Amino acid sequence: MSLKQFSILILLASLFGASFLFVKIASPSLGPLFLIESRVFIAAISLIIFARLLKQKIEIKHKWKELIILGAINAAIPFVLIAYAELYLSASLAAIINSTTPLFSVIISILWLKEGKNLRSFFGIIMGCIGVGILVGWSPIQLNLKVILSIGAIFLAALFYGIGGIYSKIAFQNMKSFDLAIGQQLGASIVLLPFAIIDIPNKLPSITVTISVLGLAIFSTSIAYLLYFYLIKNIGPTKTVSVTLLVPIFGIIWGVLFLHEQTTLSTYIGLIVVLMSIFLVSNTKQKVSNTSEEVAKQKNSSYIK
Repeated sequence: MSLKQFSILILLASLFGASFLFVKIASPSLGPLFLIESRVFIAAISLIIFARLLKQKIEIKHKWKELIILGAINAAIPFVLIAYAELYLSASLAAIINSTTPLFSVIISILWLKEGKNLRSFFGIIMGCIGVGILVGWSPIQLNLKVILSIGAIFLAALFYGIGGIYSKIAFQNMKSFDLAIGQQLGASIVLLPFAIIDIPNKLPSITVTISVLGLAIFSTSIAYLLYFYLIKNIGPTKTVSVTLLVPIFGIIWGVLFLHEQTTLSTYIGLIVVLMSIFLVSNTKQKVSNTSEEVAKQKNSSYIK
């Protein structure tokens, strides 16, 4: 990996990590449903404009049903779950718990695709559970019903990301990554539109909230997707997925800098244990029936937050 590519990887992690900051700021004002509809719609339009500027042909009509399904399970549902959870959880805590997505991906691939995994994978999964237990159990936050449900919502979002990654592997073997990114955001926008209309805010958002929505949609979604697929093409999916190890770190940094969130020793101990578990799982060699480069790219798309 060159210095340029490593710099892009760091930038990508910072953009993904910033999404938790933007959601934390905007969700209480706009509501989770309207916020996420704004996120995916603006992101889709931005990607379409960028594709037109590059004179790239967009080919998604032939897969519109599958893209709506993908948009629901890999964007709309997990995005909304995270936005609801951040009404009661800090951005840094949400980012760390959400980083367990690769663990769910391994579990789902075992159950759905019947892919064999070695002891290293299972040890990584167990370590991830221990890390989250340390993070939550030793945290100073009060574990009332709303907090517990919010933690569960983050885990459920990570589960949906895992399902979305496996589904994309099966349903979009020959689809270009750029088309997949656009189609997913459009699909999510269609799914969320009727719910967002019902949940329209009663007042105009503040400048801070507006900037957060634009940052979430353009920087943490549109630009982040473009950087992600650039790395997929140039350094491969295995190295690109290492961004998963960096996202919660930036989630903590942005939360502390801009929201003045408090962190404790348990935060960092839990983070280290979770990241070690992700490293074990992500670096496990997997036997995949279809080894084409496009399938490998789509398989790892579930790690985008």
